[in-house]
Amino acid sequence: MRITSTSCICPVLVCLCFVQRCYGAAHHGSIKVTRNQTKHVEGETEVHHRPKRGWVWNQFFVLEEHMGPDPQYVGKLHSNSDKGDGSVKYILTGEGAGTIFIIDDTTGDIHSTKSLDREQKTHYVLHAQAIDRRTNKPLEPESEFIIKVQDINDNAPKFTDGPYIVTVPEMSEMGTSVLQVTATDADDPTYGNSARVVYSILQGQPYFSVDPKTGVIRTALHNMDREAREHYSVVIQAKDMAGQVGGLSGSTTVNITLTDVNDNPPRFPQKHYQLYVPESAQVGSAVGKIKANDADTGSNADMKYTIINGDGSGVFSISTDKETREGILSLKKPLNYEKKKSYTLNIEGANTHLDFRFSHLGPFKDVTMLKIIVGDVDEPPLFTMPSYVMEVYENAKIGTAVGTVTAQDPDTASSLVRYFIDHNTEEDRYFTIDANTGTIKTAKIFDREETPWYNITVAASEIDNPELVSHVPVGVRILDVNDNPPELARDYDVVVCENAKPGQVIQTITATDKDYSANGARFHFYLDERLSLNPNFTLRDNEDNTASILTRRRRYSRTTQDIYYLPVLISDGGVPPLSSSSTLTIRVCACERDGRVRTCHSEAFLSSAGLSTGALIAILLCVVILLVFSLAIVVLFITLRRSKKEPLIISEEDVRENVVTYDDEGGGEEDTEAFDITALRNPSAAEELKYRRDVRPEVKPVPRHHLSSSLDSIDVQEFIKQRLAEADLDPSVPPYDSLQTYAYEGHRSEAGSISSLDSATTHSDQDYNYLGDWGPEFKKLAELYGEIESERTT
Repeated sequence: MRITSTSCICPVLVCLCFVQRCYGAAHHGSIKVTRNQTKHVEGETEVHHRPKRGWVWNQFFVLEEHMGPDPQYVGKLHSNSDKGDGSVKYILTGEGAGTIFIIDDTTGDIHSTKSLDREQKTHYVLHAQAIDRRTNKPLEPESEFIIKVQDINDNAPKFTDGPYIVTVPEMSEMGTSVLQVTATDADDPTYGNSARVVYSILQGQPYFSVDPKTGVIRTALHNMDREAREHYSVVIQAKDMAGQVGGLSGSTTVNITLTDVNDNPPRFPQKHYQLYVPESAQVGSAVGKIKANDADTGSNADMKYTIINGDGSGVFSISTDKETREGILSLKKPLNYEKKKSYTLNIEGANTHLDFRFSHLGPFKDVTMLKIIVGDVDEPPLFTMPSYVMEVYENAKIGTAVGTVTAQDPDTASSLVRYFIDHNTEEDRYFTIDANTGTIKTAKIFDREETPWYNITVAASEIDNPELVSHVPVGVRILDVNDNPPELARDYDVVVCENAKPGQVIQTITATDKDYSANGARFHFYLDERLSLNPNFTLRDNEDNTASILTRRRRYSRTTQDIYYLPVLISDGGVPPLSSSSTLTIRVCACERDGRVRTCHSEAFLSSAGLSTGALIAILLCVVILLVFSLAIVVLFITLRRSKKEPLIISEEDVRENVVTYDDEGGGEEDTEAFDITALRNPSAAEELKYRRDVRPEVKPVPRHHLSSSLDSIDVQEFIKQRLAEADLDPSVPPYDSLQTYAYEGHRSEAGSISSLDSATTHSDQDYNYLGDWGPEFKKLAELYGEIESERTT
């Protein structure tokens, strides 16, 4: 079988197809397939030869994007077995067979019925076979061949990432790379020049250029100045077919912005400025602004203003506003027109961020001169001091002079001044002032212990111009005089123990004085000498502003007297000295051996405990609630006992729950007839073991006659141990708790007898200190024996 194709694209292929067709017409196919056959040679026997494959395939080619009215001819299949009589049938299978590609089964001609796109599918794999039309048997083995879609230039180059936005610093060198653009072409890059792209610049010359092969955009001029032009729009074209005529093209836009560099120094618009500032301007306030222009932007235009010289450098200061880049001129010291009427300043503005590549364009600073004219203003009176502090004694008479304030008119006219007090607060009404002299006097009697300090505001105005007013603060300190006697620092709760010893300190007291420390820092404590000597208590001055209360005798009794009163006199060290009398209340209480108070008089104890009427009512309510709750529990228990269900034990009587009750009291330890020990053993109740109905017993019951014989031969202790062992080993014991009571007390206590028969007979043989460790029940006994021991020791 041979194949022929007429789908030629270029002139070379056309020539090849022409030669192929001519050669095929002359030789009836240049590629042949020899079928399996038997050759008969004269004079020789029949010889069978191995069949040779005649399928020698070349690739078929079909043009993409075919738009003709008829199907496009692809090629021809032909078998050497085909004699032209129609006995050979050609079959085509594989990709697109029957839909895209059809074959004439008699002639073997292949046609393409659809327009193909190489960018979607580049080739198709098909299978061809020649069969006998009559027998449907294959004449040749099935063979595979490929139909390739021939590319044509039907896709223009595209910039997938455009449009582009890019920046480049101004003043860059010529040839500085800006950006590389890339265009893609969907055509076959291996065939012809359909996908060979060449770049060119359509807009943006002469400022920028583009490399035709790589697409790199570069600057084309030296020192491009942002201040002259900042934005550029460059259009780049990509054309296939290596830029030849007829090639397809695509374009994109590149927006290029020149970024700023510090290539412009700051400049003041003028070399001389003049500024008017009134002398009434406040210190620290802004009095003017100045600005140097800089063509740069951002940090390249940042600058700093300084005063480099001039006679006003100590009076004025300048700072930089970072947002507006202005120099703010402020006042450091007050102005006085009468003393100085003008100032001259030299102000410098310099860039803070320098680029040394452009230092040749500098210097990046500029200087200007500023003349400041001070304006004359009618000023209010000026006090000689910014504030005043005056003093006056408490209890001074109304109209007492406290002090004098002075103010003057600073202007050249020197008008007269009038004084007055601003009555804005209540404190301002406690004083008066002479309108002409400025002397301040008291308007009430002061008490230092009530208010030790007063703050008032004095105003001064010119008589000719009352609207010009100045103010000054005046503080008045009230001086102390000794007019308050000392008194106890607090109400003392003094307690003395019943077992106190003579000379024992029961309380330390201190005093306080409302007067200033200079008039009462030293206190003296003593008892009233006009009264008789106190036999119970005395007082000792510790000479450190405290005093100690001491006992004079041994032992105090609450039953005899539970409260004592002790008058105490206190004097201060002021001039003249003042004194006062206070009475201490001393309560008698019962104390522990270490001095802790155990109990006092019932009324005093409740008072010291702080139990109010509300607290007592709350306690009583709690007690009532507890009683009601207990009663409810008892009623519930009785109800449950009455409604008790049938027990789990089969027998009506459980040996382990028997309680034997006796009504007779007996005749004492010697009466052996009142109680029979055999009742404890209870042989009649020791019947066979009873088991629960819901539990299957796992141990054998003990025979009754064995149990009776063992009970007769053992004592009570052994009997109890046996019963305990049975209870522990019995698996039929109910799951609820059971109470088993036995009347055996056991052996003698290891603590010994508590009888007094063996006690000591004399006091010297016994130490009773241990009674204090026996708890609160033995406290009274411990006190009694402690008193006896104390008296015996004394």
